[in-house]
Order: sequence, then C-alpha cells, then structure tokens
Amino acid sequence: TGAQQSATVANPASGASPDLLPHFQLEPEDVYIVKNKAVSLACRATPATQIYFKCNGEWVHQGDHVTQHSTDRSTGLPVMEVRIEVTRQQVEKIFGLEEYWCQCVAWSSSGTTKSQKAFVRIAYLRKNFEQEPTAREVSIEQGIVLPCRPPEGIPPAEVEWLRNEELVDPELDANVYVTPEHSLVLRQARLADTANYTCVAKNIVARRRSASAAITVYVNGGWSTWTQWSGCSTSCGRGWQKRSRTCTNPTPLNGGAFCEGQNVQKTACTTLCPVDGAWSEWSKWSECGAECTHWRSRECSEPAPRNGGRDCHGPELDTRNCTSELCTHAAPGAEDVALYVGLVAVAVCLVLLLLVGVLVYCRKKGGLDADVADSSILTAGFQPVSIKPSKADNPSLLTIQPDLSTTTMTYQGSLCPRQDGPAKLQLPNGHLLSPLGAGRHTLHHSSPATEGADFVARLSTQSYFRSLPRGTNNMAYGTFNFLGGRLMIPNTGISLLIPPDAIPRGKIYEVYLTLHKQEEVRLPLAGCQTLLSPIVSCGPPGVLLTRPAILAMGHCVEASAENWSIRLKKQSCEGTWEDVLQLGAEPCTELYYCQLEAQACYVFTEQLGRFALVGESLSMAASKRLKLVLFAPAACPSLEYNIRVYCLSDTQDVLKEVIQLEKQLGGQLIGAPRVLHFKDSYHNLRLSIHDMPSSLWKSKLLASYQEIPFYHIWSGLQPFLHCTFTLERLSTSTCELACKIWVWQVEGDGQSFTVNFNIAKDTRFSDWLVPDEVGTPALVGPSAFKIPFLIRQKIISSLDPPGTRGADWRTLAQKLNLDSHLSFFASKASPTAMILNLWEARHFPNGNLSQLAAAVAEVGKQDGALFSEAEC
Repeated sequence: TGAQQSATVANPASGASPDLLPHFQLEPEDVYIVKNKAVSLACRATPATQIYFKCNGEWVHQGDHVTQHSTDRSTGLPVMEVRIEVTRQQVEKIFGLEEYWCQCVAWSSSGTTKSQKAFVRIAYLRKNFEQEPTAREVSIEQGIVLPCRPPEGIPPAEVEWLRNEELVDPELDANVYVTPEHSLVLRQARLADTANYTCVAKNIVARRRSASAAITVYVNGGWSTWTQWSGCSTSCGRGWQKRSRTCTNPTPLNGGAFCEGQNVQKTACTTLCPVDGAWSEWSKWSECGAECTHWRSRECSEPAPRNGGRDCHGPELDTRNCTSELCTHAAPGAEDVALYVGLVAVAVCLVLLLLVGVLVYCRKKGGLDADVADSSILTAGFQPVSIKPSKADNPSLLTIQPDLSTTTMTYQGSLCPRQDGPAKLQLPNGHLLSPLGAGRHTLHHSSPATEGADFVARLSTQSYFRSLPRGTNNMAYGTFNFLGGRLMIPNTGISLLIPPDAIPRGKIYEVYLTLHKQEEVRLPLAGCQTLLSPIVSCGPPGVLLTRPAILAMGHCVEASAENWSIRLKKQSCEGTWEDVLQLGAEPCTELYYCQLEAQACYVFTEQLGRFALVGESLSMAASKRLKLVLFAPAACPSLEYNIRVYCLSDTQDVLKEVIQLEKQLGGQLIGAPRVLHFKDSYHNLRLSIHDMPSSLWKSKLLASYQEIPFYHIWSGLQPFLHCTFTLERLSTSTCELACKIWVWQVEGDGQSFTVNFNIAKDTRFSDWLVPDEVGTPALVGPSAFKIPFLIRQKIISSLDPPGTRGADWRTLAQKLNLDSHLSFFASKASPTAMILNLWEARHFPNGNLSQLAAAVAEVGKQDGALFSEAEC
C-alpha cells in the first residue's frame, strides 16, 4: 500500500534538476508464454530509489518483485534492477478482454519515469492447415502453383517447402519461388521436378506438416520426321515401298500420351521392266561399187533396248565381194603423185624445225648448276647469309628465317652460295631455284601498331559491326599489308591466313576474325541439315584480295560421299545464307574452295565474310562426332553431389566455352573427354548411372535413365546440352565415389554404343586442361610464316612453269598428298603459291620444315636427272 501511495508522485519536485530523473538501462520486452512455463520481465534504472511493475493498469504486489541494488561505477549513482514473473493463469484471466501488458515505473528524488509497455501473449499453433497442396500431373515446361495456407498461430507460423524431404531453396534454383501467400511456384516444370512436395509450418511452439502432394511431370510423345521412301520391292513390275517414323521426338515419359497415328506408310510403285534389243531383218544388198563390194545393213529396233535392257550383239553392216575377186584397178594418176610429193616435203620441214628447236634448247640449258641434283642450293637459301651450312645435305632446311619484322631489312650478296662437290654434274645455270644474283635485296615491311580499343572503336562506326560480338575473348584483329600475316583465336582451332601478295601493294587493311555463338547468329536449317562447324566471320566485307586467304576451322563430321552432302555457306550482305560451294562437286566459282580433313577444314576465299559448314545426311549411316565431357563440383559441403555430363560437338571452340562456363560454376573436369559417333537414326541419346555402392550413395533420379532428344543434338544449334545426375551421400564421412555412366544411342536393330566413365578418389578431379596455343592472336609479315619470304619466291618462280617429266608444282602436290586438288591449283595464277599457302595453314606453328624442304629437293633432283641425260 505504501508503494502504491508513493507512486502517485508522478511529477518531479519543484526546482529538481532533470538530470536526476531516473532513466532505464533495461526495459521489459514482449514475450510469449509457451505451454505452462512462466515468463520473466525485468527492468533496471539509475538513479532510482524505488521501481515497481504495473500490469494492465494495476500495481503488482511488492512481494512479487525481486529487487537488486548496485552502484554505477562510472557515475557513482545508485542502480536498481527489478524482476517479476507472469504465469499463464494471470494472462488467461483477462483473455479476450484486452492484451496483457506490463510496465515499469521508477522513482528518484526528482520524480518518476515510465518504461515502455511489454506485451505478454500465450503462444500456440493449431494442427490443421487452412489449405494444403494437392497432387497434380503436368506437362513438361508447364507452370505449377502449389498453394499452402498454414494453421493459425501466435506468433504467426513461418512456412518452408520440402521436395522429397529435402529443403527447397529458391536462392539456389531460379526456376522456383515462394509467394508472400506461401504458395510454391515452379515457373517451368522439368523432369527433375517430379517429386513429393510437403508444406511445413513452424513457430516457437510447434512444427506442422501438410499432407504430401505428388507432382508428376510427364512428356507427351511426338513423331519424328518420316524416313525416306524405301526402294521398290520389285525390280520389274508392280510392287510397294514404305517409310516409317518413330515416337521419339520426344519419347513419352511418366505416363505421357503416345503418338497418335501410323508409324509406317506404304504406297504402290511400279518399276519398268528392262527390254533387251533385237535385230531387224537385213536390208537388200546394195549395188556393186567401184571397190567391187556391196553391202547390206540392219538396225537394233525390233524391239529397241529400253529401261536398262541389253543392246544387240553383232555387226550392223555386212559387206562382201560382188565380182568373185575379178576386179581390176587403174594405175595411179599424176595428181596422186603430186600429193605424195607434197606430203614428203612437209614432213622434211617439220623434222628440220624440230632439230633446230632441240639444238637451241640444249644450248640454253647446257650449263646447269650441279646443285640442282642434291638440293644444296635449297639448304643455303633457307639460311641467313652470315651462317655457312655445315654440309650440302644438311637436314635442317627452312629452319632459320630472315628477320623482316623491322621497317627495312637489307641483304648483301647471293642467297645461294655454291657448294660444289667432285662427283656432281657441273651445270652452272641451274633451272630449279636459280640464284637471285649478287646484288642488294631490300624488303620493305610496314606494320603500324594498332591498339585493341582503337581498332574496336573504328569498327563500331561500320554497319556490319552490329552483328559482331562485343567481347574480345573470341575475336582477333590486326593490320596487314602486302607481306600478309595470320589471325587466330586461341584454343579454338580457328585461324585466318593472309598469304603474301594477297593484299595489293600500297594497301593497308585492318582485318578481324570472330567466332560467333549459336545464339548470336540465326542460321536456318532445313530437313536433315545440321551445323558441322563453328560460325566464323572474317572481314571487313568487301575487301579486295588478289589471292585467296585461307580460313581454318574445326568440324565434327565423319565425312563420306555416300553418307553426306556437305556445303559451305556464306551469309550475304542482306543477311541471307547462300550455298557457295558443295564439297566433292565441281566448283561453280573460283572464289571459294574447301579442303576437308579429318578434324578441320581449310576454306580458300577471295571474299571475306561469315562462313559455316553445313551437312545433309544421305543415309541413316551418316554420323557426327560428339565429345562427352564430365564435370563435378570441386568440393562436397552438403550431402548432395551433382555430376554433369555434356554432349558437345567435337570442335575445340565448344569445349573451350564449356570449360570457361564450368570454371564459373566451380566445376572440375573428370578425366579426359570421350568421343561418341552419333548416327542419323532418329534415336535419342540416353544416359544412365550404374555400379554405385548402395551402402554409401543413392541416386535421386526417379527414372532409370535420362534422355536428350535426337533433334536437339543433330541440329548442332544447341552447343551445351547436358544431363545432371544428383547423388546423395548417406553419411558426411563418405568422401569416395566410384560409379559408371553409360551413354548410348539406341539403334533400330537394338545395337547400342556404350561409353564408360570410372569415378574414383584417385582420378576424381584430374587436372585436364586445354593446352594453350603458342603465339599471339595476330602475327604480321614474315613472323606469321614458317617458310622464309625470299625462299618462298624462289620455289614459286621455279615450280610454276611446266617442267620436264612433270618436275613442277604437280609433283610437289603429289609428294605433299595434295594431288586431289590439282584442278583448283591449276586455276590460279600461281599453283605453287596455293600449295605453300595450304601447307602454312595446316602446319603452323609446329610443322616439320625439313620434310617440306626434302619434298622440294626431290622435285629438283628429278628435274636435274633429266638434264644429265640430255647432256650426255
């Protein structure tokens, strides 16, 4: 009662300093009563002579307070702390009337101060959800909304979602989010989203689970395209032919509907029967002629051969003597004698002219240099003048290049010092690779330095720049003149060779080379067409080249004439793609040519632009090379562990992009990539995981295998196709994983192609890196070529003219295994230059220059042997 009376002094005393009013160091806070446990409220004030609690406007009895006195060390003022306990019964007495609250009041000599109100509530969470999620079956890529309204509770319940008893985290999966009303939303249903979903509500009192809702994501089947019509069942007369299709585009999964309609169509066909030819009757004998013979004839017309039938056998004309060999012939007249005399005179004149030509030719060629026979002139010519070759048959040919990188380089004296031997034929004026003389030879090389930023800034002013990538990671550029050079994009196998004299003298071009991503360029494909190479741009378009540049890029085709029709496509200025060359057929223009090898193709082009290699399969035996690559996280902090299997086109540029992508995701390569030959059989690619230790790991994949649709792979327009296998450790102590992943394409006859990967502790995160290519993206002038410039010119001038016994550029092409392209080389002003340019494109920077020198030397020996015989 005394405390209640003193509490009525609510205002400070007259003249009291406000600094002496109590202030609270600790104020009571809102609390919840869980079940029947009492809660404690506390407050602390200084300076304070008395502190009491008031709850719901009534003072708490003095005996219910627990008081503690102390002194503030910093100010020396008294400190008082008071605690009370509030029980569930106290709160329930006024339940429904108003909320239960308590407040502290502190006194000092100057007056009183009130604390904040603290509300005391009884916590609870009801058992029944107001709305629970329900089971559903949805089509793939369809949106899903799972509603959940949690039970009523104080404090309000928090909601989380479980997928197969694992927490769903929207931060880790961009396809999932939770609405403010606690509904779970899947933007696009995936096969991996097939699972049981549970809504969980919880607060400080309890945790409630809704009934699980089973979500099944199904895939309705779709027909593949029809196969080609089969051949007619009969070779002669009426028969039938058929074509088929399969329900694999996509294959129905998880109860999805099977395709409606027929999978086989038949139609009647008629094959014309072959008719063998037969002779007609002989005609009447003709009258007896001046030669004492007459003749008769017949025709192969009863019937005439048709539809592949055999032709008639035997003669069409029959002659015989008609005077019983009693004919006599008149003696030749004077006109016949004159004719014979004239013919003899013409023959004598031709023989005399031929003898004169041979004598003149032998006189001009009489003094050939003996070095033609043993190639010592080559050896000296491919080395600097200051270095004397050790001996004439030095195997290190073409290895040391004259330095032409400065503005002007001057060479004094002959480039081909003589190395005569006693056993050599003395031919002073060699035909093949004749010396250049002893004068001064000066080469001018202009190579202005161009910074990358300035180059891109200049490009940005051009209209064609809008279609080029903005980054420089897949782009190379440089400034070139008549000496030529080379651009290459590292680790992609893509390069552009600009040979010497391709750019007119006096001109300087800024040239770029760009690798496009498939999503950047729209390349329309029709029917069974597929992209076989990267899409590459070189430019600027409209540049005038006097000799073809060579664009090198990888491809993924197992080429054969009976299985493939391969075309080189180029994008026109209007943006449409046009066929400029069909490989294996006679070219309709001399502007383009393509040399297709096992892993790469080399495109000769006199017009720069955007190129791609596109193929159309001619049979189901046609196949593409896929590269199978496995990635996994470098660490396993949780129980889940993901293995990603990529199915890529077998070209370096795609592998480079995937490795860069996985570095950002924190993945590491497992083992070396494998190659799979993917056939045009309309069958999908299947992937499954096997041989996991069930006591340590389990797979979270519901189906027995995963599947990638055939057309997603065959088109080549989706470069980063992959499947993810999600595994779960049964114990956090498990740190080893051994399993096999099978990848196969189901064929029509049930055959399969299997690739096995073994994942173990010792090989799990093997360091397999793409080797960096040597050199810089842009090389200008002689540094871009293996063959020295002056030696190149000597080879061209020596082998371009036709040689005796074919000792010219044709023989060189044969020795370099390029004789299948003779017609293309022959169409150019300098066939030898085309051969050397192709050799540079194929062998830079690690080509064996000695082998090329040996091939050129053998051509010289062949020519020299001929002149030795002529001299004798």
